[in-house]
Amino acid sequence: MWNKDEVRGKVDQAKGRMKQAAGDLKNDEQLRKEGEADEAAGQVAEALGKGRRKVGEAIKDLGDTIKR
Repeated sequence: MWNKDEVRGKVDQAKGRMKQAAGDLKNDEQLRKEGEADEAAGQVAEALGKGRRKVGEAIKDLGDTIKR
C-alpha cells in the first residue's frame, strides 16, 4: 500500500508534467522549468516514500519472524 510520500510524489510528478505542457503551449520557458522542477521533486518524494515503505515492511517481517 502506498504511503503519503509516494502519493504526494505521484501528484507532484503529474503537476510537473502539466506545467511543462502548459509551458510548451504558451511558449513560456519559466513555466516549463517550474514543471521540470516539480516533476523532479515528485520523483524524489516517491523514492523516499518507497524506501520508507520497504523499511517498514522489513521491520514488520522481522517482528513476525521473532514472534515465531
